[in-house]
Amino acid sequence: MIATAYAKINLALHVRRRRDDGYHELETLFAFVDAGDVVSAKPAAQDELRTVGEFASQLTDPFDNIVGKALQCLPHGPGWAVTLEKNLPVAAGLGGGSADAGAVFRLVEAQYGLPADWPQRAAKLGADVPACVRSVTCIGRGTGTELTEVASDLTGTPVLLVNPRVPLSTGPVFAGWDGLDRGPLPQGPVSEIAREGRNDLEPSAIALCPPIAAVLAALAQTDAFLTRMSGSGATCFALYANSDERDAAAASIKATRPEWWQLSGNLL
Repeated sequence: MIATAYAKINLALHVRRRRDDGYHELETLFAFVDAGDVVSAKPAAQDELRTVGEFASQLTDPFDNIVGKALQCLPHGPGWAVTLEKNLPVAAGLGGGSADAGAVFRLVEAQYGLPADWPQRAAKLGADVPACVRSVTCIGRGTGTELTEVASDLTGTPVLLVNPRVPLSTGPVFAGWDGLDRGPLPQGPVSEIAREGRNDLEPSAIALCPPIAAVLAALAQTDAFLTRMSGSGATCFALYANSDERDAAAASIKATRPEWWQLSGNLL
């Protein structure tokens, strides 16, 4: 059993208000890239989890890992031996852990089906997990768990992800939001929402992690038609009209900033 944990990006992320429960009311446009971590599993006497890949060393306690928690909250027989190939940086605004959990949900669904209350189980693991289970373009409201799927005119669009290899925790970024409601998501096709939208967390994230500004500036110098930070950072993305433009941008950035992490793909 094998599934890709597709990298999540927020084409737009509007923060509307702080809620009484400490969370924030959001409107966001989720999209997914056709690459990411890889989760594989086989039946076992009990649950086991091992991590491999470039960023595996950043995951220390396997069952404090969201993959272990996802296993524990879903029926999957006596146990699964799971291998997580961690290709996405941790604390990077790509929903990496949530994507990993989403892949576990899809693997369980293929073998056993999912319980009727799977969205609630997913939401308890993290606000991005319900969206990552389906990994399709959708609008998220509330804390990001109230989802509406939307047909995307950006499907297949070449995308470049770049991260300065600086982990950035979500909590401090949200805490640094200035509290100003700058309005809802635009209406219209996904491409229009993306172009006219914004990420309200960018200023806070840049204040905490100044290299984000350098990443955005580098992407803006390429032929991208849209550049933006994803989620709470520090990963930024750029969208291109064709793969040649994306690949040229990737090569240029690799040549000038070889220390930055990057991933090329297409929007699902």
